[in-house]
Formats: sequence, C-alpha cells, structure tokens
Amino acid sequence: MGSEEVKLLSFFASPFGKRVEWALKLKGVEYEYIEQDIFNKTSLLLQLNPVHKKVPVLVHAHKPIAESFVIVEYVDETWKQYPLLPRDPYQRALARFWANFAEQKLLDAAWIGMYSSGDEQQNAVKVAREAIEKIEEEIKGKKYFGGENIGYLDIALGWISYWLPIWEEVGSIQIIDPLKFPAITAWITNFLSHPVIKDNLPPRDKMLVYFHSRRTALSSTFQG
Repeated sequence: MGSEEVKLLSFFASPFGKRVEWALKLKGVEYEYIEQDIFNKTSLLLQLNPVHKKVPVLVHAHKPIAESFVIVEYVDETWKQYPLLPRDPYQRALARFWANFAEQKLLDAAWIGMYSSGDEQQNAVKVAREAIEKIEEEIKGKKYFGGENIGYLDIALGWISYWLPIWEEVGSIQIIDPLKFPAITAWITNFLSHPVIKDNLPPRDKMLVYFHSRRTALSSTFQG
C-alpha cells in the first residue's frame, strides 16, 4: 500500500502544506510536489479538494486526502517507519489536544496580529502570548515535544519556528520574548537545526515579500 505513487499539492508559503512535506521527508517517502497558485486555483486542485478548495492535498494511489492534520496522521499510519504519533493512547490524545490548541488559540491570533493595527493588534498579540505561555510549560525539559526525536506535535507546531518570526517582523510585533520563553526558544533552535527541517524551508526573503503583500492587502480590506 505504501509503495504506490504519492503526490502533494501545496503552496510555498503554506505552513499547513509544509507539515505534510516534513512528515513525508522524515519517513523517507518519495513524492511529486505540485506547486499551486492559491489565488488562481487549478482545475486539479478543485477536482481533488472540492469541499474546501484549499491546499494541501495528498494524493496516494489516486486517492486524495485533504486537511493537514488528517494527512499527517494518514502518512503516519500508512508508512510505519519513523512513527510520529506516540504509541500510548493518552499521549496521542495529548499531542492532538496541543496541536488543536495551538491552531485555534495561537495561529489565528498571530495571523491577526500580523496584518492588523491598533487595539485589534494589541488584543491579538495578548491572546497569542497567553497561548505561548501554555505551550512553554509543555515543552519545558524536552528537546522536542516528541522527546528525543521530532514527532507529530513538533510538526504540527513547526510553523512557530519559522512562520511566526516572519509574521512578527511583518507586523512589527513581538509574541515570543526569548527571555520570557526560554524553553520554546530552545525548541525553535533544535527544530530548525534538524537536517530534514533545515533543508525543507521556503526562502525567507520570498516569504517576507509574500507576507508583506498579504498584510497590505488584508489591512486595506479590513480598513475599507
């Protein structure tokens, strides 16, 4: 089952698509990467993901799977080498809990903080920092959330290491203060130093240009 053709439809600046890439790379799964223009969606993307019409989409044995967390779990169950989710049911539940927590409480707030201004931006940064405080406690004393090896939760929260600093720069905000959050800061260093992660990051300059343009577009939309 795991040996059949694999394709990934994604977008260079998508932290969600990058999760899937990291999972595939960690497991040594060969795949064809198909870059998508999320502002001019292809017929292929609309055909493979007619419900959400978004990236990422994994195609395995001609069957499409959508939504990054769902895809990562599918990858983990299909290719058994280098397990990502913990074996213990309780630890698996905790990993999923924290992944969803970061998605709902931190990612949304950080995104709003990146493109907004004034009171809205201040409130978003406050919510994001409160979420980081909780995550800081979870990573204390660990190299990775998965222990000594990168696991499911590291992949789920991996955007914090690379996307979040870019959003902070674009929005002229600070969510992660290294002095206040030394454990998460150390995790960021460890995560970005891992060969699979380090070799599979989008160009920072290109990311800055893209997210500056998104801030401009979103700011004018919400102010108008």
